[in-house]
Amino acid sequence: MPQSYIERILRAQIYDIVRETPLDQAVGLSERLNNVVLLKREDLQPVFSFKLRGAYNRIRGLSEREKAGGVIAASAGNHAQGVALSAKHLGIKALIVMPKTTPLIKIQAVKAHGAKTVLWGDSYDEACEHALQLAAQKGMTFVHPFDDPEVIAGQGTIAMELLRQHAGPPHAIFVPVGGGGLISGIAAYVKYVYPQVKVIGVEPEDAPTLYTALQKKRRVTLQQVGIFADGVAVKQIGKETFRLARALVDEVLLVSTDEICAAIKDLFDDTRTVAEPAGALAVAGLKKYVARENLEEQSLIAIESGANINFDRLRHVAERAELGEQWEVLLAVEIPEQPGSFLRFCRAIGKRSVTEFNYRYANSAQAHVFVGIELAGGGAEREQVLQQLTEKGYRVVDLTDNETAKLHIRYMVGGHSPGVNSESLFRFEFPERPGALLNFLTGMGQRWNISLFHYRNHGAAYGRVLMGVQIAHGDKRDFQAFLKELGYPWAEETDNPAYRLFACGGECSDAVEKAYHG
Repeated sequence: MPQSYIERILRAQIYDIVRETPLDQAVGLSERLNNVVLLKREDLQPVFSFKLRGAYNRIRGLSEREKAGGVIAASAGNHAQGVALSAKHLGIKALIVMPKTTPLIKIQAVKAHGAKTVLWGDSYDEACEHALQLAAQKGMTFVHPFDDPEVIAGQGTIAMELLRQHAGPPHAIFVPVGGGGLISGIAAYVKYVYPQVKVIGVEPEDAPTLYTALQKKRRVTLQQVGIFADGVAVKQIGKETFRLARALVDEVLLVSTDEICAAIKDLFDDTRTVAEPAGALAVAGLKKYVARENLEEQSLIAIESGANINFDRLRHVAERAELGEQWEVLLAVEIPEQPGSFLRFCRAIGKRSVTEFNYRYANSAQAHVFVGIELAGGGAEREQVLQQLTEKGYRVVDLTDNETAKLHIRYMVGGHSPGVNSESLFRFEFPERPGALLNFLTGMGQRWNISLFHYRNHGAAYGRVLMGVQIAHGDKRDFQAFLKELGYPWAEETDNPAYRLFACGGECSDAVEKAYHG
């Protein structure tokens, strides 16, 4: 199967605009993991991502008639910039359809490369559908971000470079996966030259596009995907990319948001550059693979695929990196409501630093505190802390992996609201555009009362919202029907222990007992 792609990759004439990026050793990571960790630095491309390779290879091969008609693409980020710069270099007009939720910095970057932009819809899928319609109307050539043989071959030139740069076959190559163009191109070339080299895909836990397709042995469309690693937030793997990946990729690893943030920090420590979340995926997967396999003294390559990150997302990355490295544990702990109880708690955890302590008076008997504790020994010490506190008589809930606690509750610790009854809690992703909240509230009308509201934005296309709503018992089905009609991704969090302990409305005693006893 790879033969035709080998020929396409070898024929790719892209280096009049694409840079041959270095294969750099990550010295710090190598020492920590006791393996030689190498980074293929695609963040050093003119558009700060590998996407330029595939876009330029596709556009450069157009006929003169197609070039005269211009090119069109749908993208909210790296592919858009790759198409725009490629078209500018070749003197071809370009039109990029971007979701209305696209951050201004990305729109400006595309315009800076000479392309025109159209803002349409709230998602890539809506923008893509509109781009295809415009392509038919205007006679323009649609440049697909991943499911095109010439795009795949352009990305495959990365493998050609790194195998030339590396002395002999590495043990494994780790590749971020969105639509599959990058891993398909790399796997096609690597498996032809060195069949024994493992090609391992890495995806976020909340966007397991290829992982799910391989499990089910067919392409599937995910109902929703996580937005933190927006560069790989694709609901369905490509048809051609799945055909290649199914035959050539050894496995796909899933990593958490915290593990991605820790990998961004690792890359910064070793290169003094800031990768975007999708750009750090491969490093996060590499670390997970090394831990799982107890691997030592092997040569491992990670594709650092891009560095297009908004500055205002860095705060969120920094907050989560320590959790991803398991250098911090977040706990809910019940302590007596009496003088000296905080001092006794600090003595109970020993010579460890308290990184966070959130508390508000609830009643005269017991207090529930949200506490962060610094760890020196990673996951093993986390278990040790939990056991140590339990043995000293404290009731403890581990919130380290609780997304609602980390995104919202830690910023809201202010006590319960005993006057609020029939409260249900929901977590939403609101499109980051004017009118999104108004649209939501208009749809709700005056049937249900909002009793709690917390909003956070991390510089992404969607903001994170936690909302408490008073819903009478008989209205629950109607409210869920409203949510379905609204179309925003949501999840109910009423039974979340962090909410039960720190923010629930109404009578909370039963909720507290359930939180500590699971």
